[in-house]
Amino acid sequence: MTKTVYLDNSATTRCFPEVVELMDRILLEEYGNPSSMHHKGVEAEKRIREAGQILADILHCKRSNLYFTSCGTESDNLAIIGAARAAARTGHHLITTKIEHPAVLETMKYLEGEGFEVTYLPVDAEGKVSPADVEEAVREDTILVSVMHTNNEIGTVEPIEEIGAAIKRKNPATLFHVDAVQGFGKARILPGKMHIDLLSASGHKIHAPKGMGLLYVRDGVRLRSILFGGGQQGGLRSGTENTAGIAGMALAAKMLYDHLEEDREMLYGLKEQFLRELEGTEGIHVNGPAGREGAPHVISLSFDGVRSEVLLHALEEKGIYVSAGSACSSNRPHVSGTLTEIGVPKEHLDSTIRFSTSVMNTPEDMTAAADALKELLPFLRKYTRH
Repeated sequence: MTKTVYLDNSATTRCFPEVVELMDRILLEEYGNPSSMHHKGVEAEKRIREAGQILADILHCKRSNLYFTSCGTESDNLAIIGAARAAARTGHHLITTKIEHPAVLETMKYLEGEGFEVTYLPVDAEGKVSPADVEEAVREDTILVSVMHTNNEIGTVEPIEEIGAAIKRKNPATLFHVDAVQGFGKARILPGKMHIDLLSASGHKIHAPKGMGLLYVRDGVRLRSILFGGGQQGGLRSGTENTAGIAGMALAAKMLYDHLEEDREMLYGLKEQFLRELEGTEGIHVNGPAGREGAPHVISLSFDGVRSEVLLHALEEKGIYVSAGSACSSNRPHVSGTLTEIGVPKEHLDSTIRFSTSVMNTPEDMTAAADALKELLPFLRKYTRH
């Protein structure tokens, strides 16, 4: 039987067994509605309160700063649309980068349809946006800047603290939103220290379940709700809370942050090992930051003479699961805006694979993936040429 080597962790992660066990207990035994006044409801509400405190401790904020959503996409939408509409009387200008996740870029396009003006900033060859460019773009009527913490395709880690400082220096009233879906659980992110007003995170990227998201909102930040109903979570995000998912996300985050530094070192070790084992293999190109300036868990490689979809399925036949593109928006092939913006040659846009690791991966996994590439590439190139 072929061993499964899962290297698509930036798309989603396998749940920690401890998370599944906790959620199973809540779903089967502590299943009350947290808005109910009886014991089962109080029990569920306590779970949510405890989970909120765990996550608040990780972010060094108050529990009241945190709101639970259904996913990172909802958190991004609530932060950006909610802030834009709340501040529409004072300004209509928004700023983001050209390599954001679709959850941000599509939201910005939606707001353009509502009459907002959006500035899309370029990035350098490694995917970084310049804090000076951000500062220059901020105007008196700029109500929000949105920059991702870690790029989901090439692993660029943006200079968030410097960007935040630049924004506040230019216009203290401008809000700073950070999509931290790929960074949360892999890096220490402190909103207060980094001048972050709004921060989005997702459960299924950190070994918690799908359908669970988080939004940090700094004290004093006004958002207009985009969901209406029973008035849960202070009326900002109505809907019965996903008690099991909330508890699961908090437990997964605690498990990661309790060992953050050693886990980061291990992940960087896997990344470096993988690239080292591929040294000397013809026609492989690294996209974005190859070293420790980038995220520890994302490796983007382009391969001469091989289409990404063909290579993806060839690896799959060997039990190795990777991604072509970001694998976050859909399974339909598309040209990557991120790769285009960092200047990847046209012939490589359709020959790029993302390998993304997690704490569940091993050195043996990386060796298996490297060996498979060295075996497959000559054959696939020969086949493609004919």
